[in-house]
Amino acid sequence: MNEHNFPPNFIASLSAENGFDQENFINAHQFEDAPTSIRVNPFKPSAIKNIQHVPWCPDGYYLDARPSFTFDPLFHAGCYYVQEASSMFIDHIFKTINPNNDEAIKVLDLCAAPGGKSTLLNSALNPTDLLVANEIIKTRVPILTDNLNRWGTANTIVTNNDPKDFTRLKSFFDIILVDAPCSGSGMFRKDPEAMNEWSEGNVNLCHQRQERILADIYPALKEDGYLIYSTCSYSHQENEDILDWLCSEFDLESVRIPISNDWGIVETQSPVKKAWGYRFYPGKVKGEGLFASCLRKKENSGNLASFKNNTQQKLPGKELDQVRSYINNPDEFYYFKVNDDWMAINRNHKESLNILQRHLYIKKSGVIIGKLAGKDLIPDHELALSLIINKNAVLQTALNKEQAIQYLRRDNIDLSTDDKGWTLMTYEEHPLGWAKLLPNRINNYYPKEIRILSANPPREW
Repeated sequence: MNEHNFPPNFIASLSAENGFDQENFINAHQFEDAPTSIRVNPFKPSAIKNIQHVPWCPDGYYLDARPSFTFDPLFHAGCYYVQEASSMFIDHIFKTINPNNDEAIKVLDLCAAPGGKSTLLNSALNPTDLLVANEIIKTRVPILTDNLNRWGTANTIVTNNDPKDFTRLKSFFDIILVDAPCSGSGMFRKDPEAMNEWSEGNVNLCHQRQERILADIYPALKEDGYLIYSTCSYSHQENEDILDWLCSEFDLESVRIPISNDWGIVETQSPVKKAWGYRFYPGKVKGEGLFASCLRKKENSGNLASFKNNTQQKLPGKELDQVRSYINNPDEFYYFKVNDDWMAINRNHKESLNILQRHLYIKKSGVIIGKLAGKDLIPDHELALSLIINKNAVLQTALNKEQAIQYLRRDNIDLSTDDKGWTLMTYEEHPLGWAKLLPNRINNYYPKEIRILSANPPREW
């Protein structure tokens, strides 16, 4: 690959960017493969062997080769997330601005699908903190929900709203991440097809869209709250120019993030307001293209009117007792019903849930526990993968790798057992989902929409 393989005027548009090395950049795209990296789930520890750390994220690791994640039961159990290494820098920013996390905070990931940065933020939060993961595009909400379900926490709410809808939530969030829709040039090595969509006109359109998104979301950030802004673009218009616009139009101050010289990250400043930004170039970092920055809000946009929901459900006590028996530390949770589904979310998020229900379209709140049929609970898949399940209250069936793949494909499972009833199917002690053991068969309740569809495992499996 040389300069002429990139879109017209692309290399020329980067020639003046801080830290841009044309020869190194072209060589990285021509001769170096995109590295494979994962971020482990700290709430579901599993064995990680012979792999190198991502320097700016303690939970991030590079793999020597790209395995078939589809045929790894630990992936489906939520033990790790396959994430591009540069984007894990958001973890470093978040822990820099929120080092102790002593007070409960509310965090918004505005453009959240497929869920990489949401699960990253969630890993850094306490149960008393709340994460709202929003996806603007309706068709992308299911994959976001699935990935957060795998992560297993109960302090997450998934919404499907336009940024302008958050204008009503004045001063609600302590931290807002806007990983903005962009021209995508940072993904050229990983996704060469993205080159066909790049143009200077598209860069300008993205700049305008980014301004609109940021203006819409600004009132929802508290005074002294933090805005984290990132793109997977190298274009000045989508990065440093946006920082100058933010600092000119709003009362925001730039936050400098400490980095190590060994990381290869290029520290940059916007031309007018000298706001700090961080550029990732393939060839200089072991990762793809990224721009990230952080700003602190220095004014008050007003306060959200208090809201008390006086129409709380009156839940039947006997049913509630049945549901609570499936939950670890049940007093820590607030229980409610949506249609026939029993749900649970951390108790201190009850008021926030009421507020968000009033202003936003909610797709997921906390964890779905299941439906009650007489004295029996029909458990939900979310409960199986959650961290709140009381494993002592349910039967568990351990599977080997071959059986686990059969289960994840919803195939018949070759299993010999005398147990009967609902069982939690596990692999290396990590739950995968539910099955029902009957006298002459096993009913597989793994959700059809997320089952493995690939025909056969690769040979090395």
